[in-house]
Amino acid sequence: MTSTSTSTSTSTSTSTESVADLVTRLAQEHLSRWQRGYLSDDAKAVGALARLRRGAGKPAGQLPDLWDLLDTQGLHEARRDGRPLSEIELARADDALHTALTLWALHQQSRGTGMHQLHRRDRPRGLGAAVHRLMPANDIDDSLRKRLVRAGNAPDLTTLAQRLRDIVTLLRREDVPLDYALLAGQLYQWQWPDGADRVRIAWGRSFHAWQGHRAPGPEQDNPATGDPSSALPDATDKDTL
Repeated sequence: MTSTSTSTSTSTSTSTESVADLVTRLAQEHLSRWQRGYLSDDAKAVGALARLRRGAGKPAGQLPDLWDLLDTQGLHEARRDGRPLSEIELARADDALHTALTLWALHQQSRGTGMHQLHRRDRPRGLGAAVHRLMPANDIDDSLRKRLVRAGNAPDLTTLAQRLRDIVTLLRREDVPLDYALLAGQLYQWQWPDGADRVRIAWGRSFHAWQGHRAPGPEQDNPATGDPSSALPDATDKDTL
């Protein structure tokens, strides 16, 4: 499982670091199950993805159809320090999960390989790295860079989700994967004081971690473990829901 790469300010680090890790873990559990099922043409997973992608870029709770789909029971369990999450922590964690998972569903649509792939230092899969992969080798596409900057400067989570949706549409077109569990944890952190600054720094570092080269061969993640595996058959037909 991946962990978030950013930290929070001293005043909120005790709460947000542990909750961000929890959000990352829960996102990974959902993603691994749904992605594995979708790529195996499981009817329930295909149906779940069709419902989820309708929520991409929209606030959590706006679509009642998703209320029974995102299992957030894990958010109601005690934290590492034994204290239950506060109402604001629960709300922000739920919003982060909703945003990340619905964006993944949009990204995964009609794709025969897993678009959620775990970040590793030797194989960066953060948002900045994904945007950099869209650019020509050894060149910087300023319009793409500005999209990333604009997303990072969003005034609120709803606006951020909409701007990320535009980026994800480009990633989907080019089959560029992203670590959506990592993104979920970062979206949680983004909502706290000083959190947006720290997440922007993480995205910037991720951008520079991808040096314009492409790894040899069509390396893809196993939907369950995040390890490289061969691509699965095309998934286009299942997305007519």
